[in-house]
Amino acid sequence: MGFAGSPGTLANLSHLTPRPVKGLFGDNYLSVGDMDFTQQFLPEVYEKEVERYGNRTIAGFLRMVGAEMPMASDQVVWSEQGRLHIAFDNVQKTDGDTITFDSEDDAKLVGVGATIVLSGPQGTIKGYVSAKPTAAPTTATVLAYGAGNIDGCATADGATIKIFVYGSEYAKGSSNAGNSIDASFTTFNNKPIILRDKYSVNGSDVAQIGWVEVTSEAGTSGYLWYLKSEHEARIRFEDQLEMTMVEAEKATPTSSVATAGGPSGANSGTEGLFSALSTRGLVYNDQDFGGANGLDDFDTILQELDKQGAIEENMLFLDRATSLGMDNMLAAQNSYGSGGTSFGVFENSEDMALNLGFSGFRRGSYDFYKTDWKYLNDSTTRGSIGDIEGVLVPAGTSTVYDQSLGQNISRPFLHVRYRASEADDRRLKSWVTGSVGGNYTSDADEMNVHFLSERALCVQAANNFVLLKATS
Repeated sequence: MGFAGSPGTLANLSHLTPRPVKGLFGDNYLSVGDMDFTQQFLPEVYEKEVERYGNRTIAGFLRMVGAEMPMASDQVVWSEQGRLHIAFDNVQKTDGDTITFDSEDDAKLVGVGATIVLSGPQGTIKGYVSAKPTAAPTTATVLAYGAGNIDGCATADGATIKIFVYGSEYAKGSSNAGNSIDASFTTFNNKPIILRDKYSVNGSDVAQIGWVEVTSEAGTSGYLWYLKSEHEARIRFEDQLEMTMVEAEKATPTSSVATAGGPSGANSGTEGLFSALSTRGLVYNDQDFGGANGLDDFDTILQELDKQGAIEENMLFLDRATSLGMDNMLAAQNSYGSGGTSFGVFENSEDMALNLGFSGFRRGSYDFYKTDWKYLNDSTTRGSIGDIEGVLVPAGTSTVYDQSLGQNISRPFLHVRYRASEADDRRLKSWVTGSVGGNYTSDADEMNVHFLSERALCVQAANNFVLLKATS
């Protein structure tokens, strides 16, 4: 009488003969019907982690376009030069020969004897400033050169006109001529904020050792123990350092952050890139570079750059749709190949390869270098919103006096300042507390890995930057 075998036991596998080596024999393999037996063993586990999302980090933008420098104070202050020439676009034509400025300070910049250009609804004329009435310090009397009076630019009293000074004219033997003007400048400031994060693991989990083979965002590969989550926490924190410099904004006096318990009250927040460009930079809305008027849209940006610093080299950081639209715009202007198609790196040979991507081009007197900005494409960052389509960043520098170094240095228009001194460097601090892993700083049965940084972004000459916003 035989014993009835339980499913999945050795009694049901009597037809098998185990072998001491990993060899293929006719009596040592499991068939599909034997799979119940394998359930008593550990499942087959892949030790290598699948890179489901590829390189997940979005950092790198600030490293490409700027620099990081230490600072010792709670505030960073810089000044930017004003315009060299005198111009106004909101002057009122008061009557037949009088114009009125917004303020007495504006009026002082245009002295008696100045020759000016006046432009209004009726046209553009040249004029001569003949008097500045003491009783009305915001006004000036202007005589027209080529017309009866300044009605040649605007007939209606109170009309808004534009003017600029192009020179002066004085009579023979004149005295007290000229108009002394102090150099104008604008002062800006920003303050650093403190960013913190941590990763915690308890002692029991530390005792359960497990290894995972990973490939890091930096390109290195290897095995990580239980601190794989710490590794990702550090990468996430480094990404947040950059995202904060891009997204942060200062609290307004009436905001709830300022009035209802923000981290620093009314002094909460710092000015990030998008905030600086929205208030001090150029903002271009509703562009469609891939459309029929794409080149006209782009030329509108060039015309505005001409009015600003006219910096020759610029970098374009774009989301995918805008980048492809610009590729289409450029391909339509290319005379190579069939239908204006470029065959790129293969010497425009249609039989070898087709390249529809453009990384650099020149338009007018400007050079542009185009790249995709992952931050605008990632579905867990700005890619989930889509309201920002790109940023144009000038490849320029400003010369300033650095108090820490005691000398003049050149800095990129876009750079990060972090708190540091001989006693403490707060660029990116990391330390461990707890009672696990060889650290005995508390009685808590855990290990805490802390991260801290204190930093601010300086956006200098923001008038040379362009923020591309989506159609509203």
